[in-house]
Amino acid sequence: MSSPLPGLGRRPDQTLSLNMKLLAHHELQGFGGMGEGMGMQIARDGRRILWMAHESAPKNFTGVDVSDPRAPVVVVQTELPHSNVRSNSLDVVGDTMIVAYQTRDVGMKPAGFDIFDIADPAAPRLVTHFDASGPFSRGVHAVWFVDGEYVHMGSGAADFEPTHPNDDQFYRIIDVRNLSRPVEVGRWWYPGTRRGDAEPPPHRLPPQFETGIRAHNTNVFPQRPDRAYVGYVDGGAVILDIADKAHPKLVSNWRYSPPFNGMTHTVLPLFDRELLIVSDECLQDDGKDWPKLVRVVDARMETNLVPIATFPPAPYDAFAHRGGRSGAHNLHENLPVPASWQSDQIIVGTFFNQGVRVYDIANPYQPEEVAYFVPGAPSMSPAGAIQLNDVYVDDRRIVYTMDRYSGGLYILEMTI
Repeated sequence: MSSPLPGLGRRPDQTLSLNMKLLAHHELQGFGGMGEGMGMQIARDGRRILWMAHESAPKNFTGVDVSDPRAPVVVVQTELPHSNVRSNSLDVVGDTMIVAYQTRDVGMKPAGFDIFDIADPAAPRLVTHFDASGPFSRGVHAVWFVDGEYVHMGSGAADFEPTHPNDDQFYRIIDVRNLSRPVEVGRWWYPGTRRGDAEPPPHRLPPQFETGIRAHNTNVFPQRPDRAYVGYVDGGAVILDIADKAHPKLVSNWRYSPPFNGMTHTVLPLFDRELLIVSDECLQDDGKDWPKLVRVVDARMETNLVPIATFPPAPYDAFAHRGGRSGAHNLHENLPVPASWQSDQIIVGTFFNQGVRVYDIANPYQPEEVAYFVPGAPSMSPAGAIQLNDVYVDDRRIVYTMDRYSGGLYILEMTI
């Protein structure tokens, strides 16, 4: 159900805002634990449908009509096949949606992605399933699908045995031009992470921070279709030459952990400005893996990436022990699709209990925080604080963000 604006959860005293206004909050039928997959469809009848992946069972994905951002309406909500799989990630192009599936343990199914026809948003139709399961695979964690032709993803595979179990997901390119017959056309993995590699296994972080040398976000833009920008978790930021999709080649690897605590999540290129925005993901509660940051990187020479600034972080003492995770996570990624807002100056991100935050990088050496919204803890949240997980900004500059546990969807207006 959609809640009135004053009801900002069971801890309204935690609510903070600057230059952002709450337009609506929807608890998504009581299943408000959301993952890190958001996409917007302009339906054939003109409605705007926001599609969201769930963090965990029992729900798979939810579609919400946000044509009027002040009055969101659930159009459809679907079920997962069992409790040991999550969807987590999705992308939308036209009337086609790709939904990722990752299992709790290796060897389980379904592990891969589904292709849905969403021409009728109220009745998504499964076109086919791409199987990425295997004895050492948990399937697909994150997908990137913006051109209607290729899915780029962080995934396991039946024929990939990692040298370390945490390194089970690598970069794969899947041709979906024939939606009913997706086929892999290329792959790349961090040297030394596959059993049998000539290279030695890479250096690992200390056990309390180590989360794997594996692919997370795998971004490819029409401005540079020959480049993939990959957040490779503890492997750092990776740029790949994919001009020949069958044989991706390493261009650059900027690995800043150690000394930092790992988990490179997103590498967002700003082409006209020759910059990268690189975000970490906070993984541990109570500030135990602090700091998790967003960095500005000079990419004028892509073989020599140079960090030049970090986004000013929220005060540690104010948030670290508020409850749950506290630090960087997802960014609005300037998706090159019709409903997505794009900016090379304003960057919007989610920071778990620090809320959704907006930065102006007109001066890339001195990013400035210009807006934020931190909702109070949602009802029934085990964290005791908001855990904003993902963010999407549409071409009307409306901001959509969602909670990891129970809060559901928050719709905001930037007033900058």
